Amino acid sequence: MGRIEKRRGAPDLFPRVRPRKLPWMKRWGWQGTVAVLLLAIGSRAQAGDWLELFDGHSLEGWRASENPATFRVEQGAIVAHGPRAHLYYVGRGPAEPEFKNFELEAEISAAPGANSGLYFHTAWQETGWPARGFEVQINHSAQPHQGYWELKKTGSLYGLRNVHKQLVADEEWFRLRIVVETPRVRVYVNDHWVVDYVEPEPPALPGHRPGRRLGQGTFALQGHDPASRVAFRRIRVRRLPDELPPGIQRPVADETWRRMIELGMANVPLVDFHAHLKGGLTLEEVLAHMRRTGMNYGLAANCGLGFAITNDAGAMAYLQTLRHTPVFVGLQAEGREWTRLFSASTVAQFDYVFTDAMTLFDARGRRTRLWLAEEVQIEDPQAFMDRLVDTIVHILDHEPIDFYANPTYLPDALASRYDALWTPERRRRVIEAAARNGVAIEINSRLELPKPDFIREAKAAGVKFTLGSNNPDRALVPHTYGLRMIRECGLSWQDFWMPRPDGSKPVQRRGWPR
Repeated sequence: MGRIEKRRGAPDLFPRVRPRKLPWMKRWGWQGTVAVLLLAIGSRAQAGDWLELFDGHSLEGWRASENPATFRVEQGAIVAHGPRAHLYYVGRGPAEPEFKNFELEAEISAAPGANSGLYFHTAWQETGWPARGFEVQINHSAQPHQGYWELKKTGSLYGLRNVHKQLVADEEWFRLRIVVETPRVRVYVNDHWVVDYVEPEPPALPGHRPGRRLGQGTFALQGHDPASRVAFRRIRVRRLPDELPPGIQRPVADETWRRMIELGMANVPLVDFHAHLKGGLTLEEVLAHMRRTGMNYGLAANCGLGFAITNDAGAMAYLQTLRHTPVFVGLQAEGREWTRLFSASTVAQFDYVFTDAMTLFDARGRRTRLWLAEEVQIEDPQAFMDRLVDTIVHILDHEPIDFYANPTYLPDALASRYDALWTPERRRRVIEAAARNGVAIEINSRLELPKPDFIREAKAAGVKFTLGSNNPDRALVPHTYGLRMIRECGLSWQDFWMPRPDGSKPVQRRGWPR
């Protein structure tokens, strides 16, 4: 009775221990002692102590590649400013540091137009972009450079889960937090949770990035180019348990998954600018969908006669609920009266404005909503089409919008005759009006419009595109059609529209119709 007998095959945790030599056992008993020890072991397994990677005054523990002068310490921060180089954390001891699961925090400030990144699970290399590991992007406002415009914004898990809205102002210190619990990666920008990536099994590796898979490694700071200046301070990390987090299941990398990764790596902005909080759909549900799938969203308010928002006060109230979140905020202008209901100053505060021709005045002057069969009266389909095209061209010429939605939509009474009614001449008129006014065309996945011929012709004319879905209820619409059109029509990142900065929006550039 004075000895703990080891069961066959059990780990030898307490070999040949006599209770009289351990006085706390007399107080707690065997079960209490085991519980306390297991609690202590579990506490140590939850998370390690924080390790400061930067001492605040030197580059001790770091090693720079190819252009070491790119990195220096200024006012308590590591500054990256110069030709391409990467600063790898090599530790202060003889062994190379290796991190698998961890939580890392850093405070970062980026100058206007700067591009940089923070790598994890990487390894030292003398030159070039790190081939191994993952990059969390730092890019608030990078501009086109040598024919390339980096559209992946701060917080992106580069190429795998891209963020397309700027969340931090230039030269503002912000906190970047990265949590890796293999196979899961989470990224936070200040208080915004922007990435929730779970690596599939086997990993869906980009074709030209075979090193983009979770494993273990060190960290690296990026010096991107001489025009970029970024500062890092208060960099710290703590190790997390190696065990798989409970409740995490590896997803299946189906064709859609792989296609979205391919497009994300190719800098194509995967943003649905035509979504609504309808049918009980909440902002948090949209954000969770964004983090999980990599499809970004713009949430638009229906503004116009017959809708809940009909004036500036209503539009501003909607805008304020979403302004400081990771979604874009849009105004969907309903009907041809919208420019008389809202002021130019209010409209300019939205990230973007769009409309369609689904509300128009027919030949008898009746206000007609084309999606309501009881309001649609068509005596002569050809005359109806001519009037519809005239209306679309007038919208594109005179209404200060960013993109035209639900393109080439026809009411149910004519939908079966789409190919015959949307003649090359009618397509040409719409495309030329969009091109001369700088208005993008939406590729709508719910309606599966416009058709490939229209998209190819618009691309040839220099028209930009957006992705949209116009969800009718709580369920967000898959973008199967949009992704297919990108491939079939040969669209690249250069063919896509993105929201314009303040001062160059259509309402500011083209003026307000009177």
